[in-house]
Amino acid sequence: MTVAARPGRGRRPWRAPLALLVIAMLIAVVSVASCAPRLNAPGPAIARPALAADGFLAADGEKLPLRTWMPEDGAPRAVIVALHGFNDYSNFFTDPGTFLATQGIATYAYDQRGFGQTRQPGLWSGVGAYADDLKAVTEAVRRRHPGVPLYLLGESMGAAVIMVAMTGPGAPEVDGIILSSPAVWGRSTMPWYQRLALWLGAHTVPWMTVTGRGLGIKPSDNIEMLRALRRDPLVIKETRVDSIYGLVNLMDAALESAAAFDRAALILYGARDEVIPMGPTRAMVRHLPPSAGRRQRLALYEDGYHMLLRDLQALTVWVDIAAWIADPGAPLPSGADERAQTILAKDPGAEEPPAVP
Repeated sequence: MTVAARPGRGRRPWRAPLALLVIAMLIAVVSVASCAPRLNAPGPAIARPALAADGFLAADGEKLPLRTWMPEDGAPRAVIVALHGFNDYSNFFTDPGTFLATQGIATYAYDQRGFGQTRQPGLWSGVGAYADDLKAVTEAVRRRHPGVPLYLLGESMGAAVIMVAMTGPGAPEVDGIILSSPAVWGRSTMPWYQRLALWLGAHTVPWMTVTGRGLGIKPSDNIEMLRALRRDPLVIKETRVDSIYGLVNLMDAALESAAAFDRAALILYGARDEVIPMGPTRAMVRHLPPSAGRRQRLALYEDGYHMLLRDLQALTVWVDIAAWIADPGAPLPSGADERAQTILAKDPGAEEPPAVP
């Protein structure tokens, strides 16, 4: 039976909006019952992980495309395993890898599951899957280059994967870690309405795709590079909502892992980063263990954006990376480590991060 509200005495003007709210909640509950974030999890282990000629064969048989940059004048003095950021792929390291090869440093960069030339691009595979793949690739690279110093380098999402992998069980032995613009924008640093919107989207329309167009976010000052990314069919342009949800799960885990991240590390951040706000980055720095202070170096680049390794001033960053690998105790050639102590390492305070990109 339907009762229409009559004007005049006894009218309840709040009933209509309340009814709409109840209906909306019921729709959401029904939707949640039928929708959930899709997870493209790895299958059971069927083989020993190994490096192949053109990729890395994971334990479940998944092939992860691999790119390498090797010194031309003999055996490498150091080796890097590099991880790309969200929606990107191993091609991100072409320019820095080419430069570092001239410094005697070899690099292995692979496409993470759901990105680049892997199967089912655009689907998220889970925090554990990405961490396990990194451990397996690192061990395989170590076997190929026994006795050579080994470093991990991650950009954004890749840096978050490294933080999680290196603070969990079965972490591989490495000589140092380089984190470039680490993705540590966890839920604890987001306003409640962003967290709610993300949860609702992932549990009602997980298949829906979104783009960053219209947000006005500038990831780099290297416009030609950004145009090339837009033309590259292997760079994901439209992102599933449940993949964003998975990324935030990873950023949660990375931020939480900071308290246990006591490895020798070079942590790079651009003062003009519009993708990962400085507030969450300062929160990560604040939670790093005091015991690792002498072995960890912060570097803040005044003209750096989120894509530090591909910005117009990227060469400055590459030189700092090579110098830190050569002598972790020496000041960085750019002086970015001195700036970080006065700006990046201060108390994050109560500043509120901008909208989710």
